[in-house]
Amino acid sequence: MKDCTVYKTMNIIGKRWTIHILLELHKGEKKEKRFNELKRKLGNITPKILSERLMELEVEGLITKKVDDSTKPPRSEYYLTESGMDFVKIIQAIKRWGLKWKFQDEECKRAICMYCDH
Repeated sequence: MKDCTVYKTMNIIGKRWTIHILLELHKGEKKEKRFNELKRKLGNITPKILSERLMELEVEGLITKKVDDSTKPPRSEYYLTESGMDFVKIIQAIKRWGLKWKFQDEECKRAICMYCDH
């Protein structure tokens, strides 16, 4: 099982909050998001968990951290890599599955996740 691609992939994206973070980085017009902005959007996530997940996602190549050292304190922003943007298609497929089999939500069906406030 340890060599199974599905198992290995789930070890990357299956942790709590990971998909939520990727979706939040996808949302909106602005592609870069700061730590506190992500924390505010995600609500109940602790700073420790958010920090851990961001580091894991960066190591796995799904996000990139951009640091602006010209400000005090330095400003860090996170954004999706090409791999992360490709994974958003999987998140959208999860949405379609949920709408088809589990949830009757006409507003969600019409909404584009990138512009969704939920």
